[in-house]
Amino acid sequence: MTSDCVAFSLPEYDDNPFIAQLPPIMGQKDLYKSLVSAPIFRESEPGFPAHLRKHCIARLSKCFLPLARQVELADRFGMLLRQGYLGRNPLTHDYLHHLHNGIERIEAGSLEVPVSQPVQNTANSFALLGCPGVGKTVAMNQVLAQYPQVIQHDAPFSLTQVVWLRLEAPALGSLRNLCIDFFHTVDRLIHTDYVKRYATKTTVEQMVAYMAQVANLHALGVLVIDEIQHLRGAKVGAAALMKFLVRLVNTIGVPVIPIGTLSALPILQGSFSQARRNTGLGSMLWDRMDPGATWNSFLEQLWGYQWTNPRTTLTDELNAAIYDESQGVADLAVKLVMLAQMRLVGISEMRKGQSEKITTELIRVVAKEELAMVAPMITALRENDTVKAAKFDDLRSLNEHVGLVLSRAIGGGRAQDSVEAPPPAATAAAPASASMEAVLLTSLKGMGVAEDVAKALVAEAVANNPSGDPLTLMQTITATLKASPPVVKPPKPKKVPVDELPDEDLRRIVANGKQAGAAAYDALLAAGVVRPPMLDFAA
Repeated sequence: MTSDCVAFSLPEYDDNPFIAQLPPIMGQKDLYKSLVSAPIFRESEPGFPAHLRKHCIARLSKCFLPLARQVELADRFGMLLRQGYLGRNPLTHDYLHHLHNGIERIEAGSLEVPVSQPVQNTANSFALLGCPGVGKTVAMNQVLAQYPQVIQHDAPFSLTQVVWLRLEAPALGSLRNLCIDFFHTVDRLIHTDYVKRYATKTTVEQMVAYMAQVANLHALGVLVIDEIQHLRGAKVGAAALMKFLVRLVNTIGVPVIPIGTLSALPILQGSFSQARRNTGLGSMLWDRMDPGATWNSFLEQLWGYQWTNPRTTLTDELNAAIYDESQGVADLAVKLVMLAQMRLVGISEMRKGQSEKITTELIRVVAKEELAMVAPMITALRENDTVKAAKFDDLRSLNEHVGLVLSRAIGGGRAQDSVEAPPPAATAAAPASASMEAVLLTSLKGMGVAEDVAKALVAEAVANNPSGDPLTLMQTITATLKASPPVVKPPKPKKVPVDELPDEDLRRIVANGKQAGAAAYDALLAAGVVRPPMLDFAA
């Protein structure tokens, strides 16, 4: 089979050492092959004993089946990376001019100062935004894995090139925290001591100038900022951080790719310069899959990985049920198919001869029980309520819960219930763990429950049912919340006029003394309420 990657030559790339040592540019088919991470599957494995098949099913949690948009992302990233290096060729004066300008900025302690060396800026940017679970971060990690992160140059110059860095946006929009995280990441990667040199006893402005210079010194190809929606709730700092990222692109020449949920869109459109740079190569907005050709192709590919016995044929009814319960979110669809198989195999292990056929009823039950944490998000997507959907920024709590389900099933814990549940004697309870409590706390806080209330509810539920699984405990907590009557604040006591208070009431004594021009202490002393000072007794 002929590869799409043919050895053609582009002179502007070949003459730039920062580009020449990158992997060759690939065509669409080769990009797809490089991105796909299919689980191991052998035709004999569905005949394995149940305890082995559960481990096989767990492979689905790590699989990545790219769609056309993920291939487009890889293609666009390769262009962004190489185009950004065109204006920083170390064999011309471009790269030296960037370094010289960086020294001037460090001496001035600011990125805002005018510099003496003119530079050609070829850097650009694009934003990657989308619904939670559509595979933004996973896809970007797969794309980054196609490139070496570090390249060591020894001739005709000595330089450690950092091709890409991935950071997470600081939760409070702190520019200082972003710089420190940047220095830490570079130090771990190439064994430098930039944190010690630049992250202590320096102002934020100085630290920013140092960070920009380190990025240029090591020819940083692309800076990826994930979870950019963290800046949405920042009261201060978000504007300064976004301004700095824009300057990295416009002035320093380092391409930047912000990644986040759709709720981050207002952040990136905060100013014309940000919006212009983030659409330099066309922003990518990833929504869930609509029912149709793309969804059908994805599900058919996923459906090929079945370890249940006998194999279930994908029908239109099953297709519709899986779409309805996942709403076209790839991550949820994979989890749903994986958990449905895990449940069937677990029941089969406990009850010999139990059918392992995947049914629409099973899909509904598994979705209701195991995907309960994201049920509000699914409902919002099903109703096409964009306002409600925007409240859900990630699926981390669900990922932790799925991890618990898999570890419990593989570790021989409680067998999964099915539509026809096994008898109680076949059930082994798994102890609650600290990680399980963390999942419950995260879920409750996501529902808007105050942290102190959430902790009390989780502690009470675990104490009453220490052997319960997260789903059972969450149902108990939800029932408690529904059963709790609304808190009614007691009415404020009616203010009584001073002249209606008893003569010995302290408030009346102080008020009368104030009318007579006496201080509160003197009035109380005259009334014999407080003792005189010890000096009076001594006299």
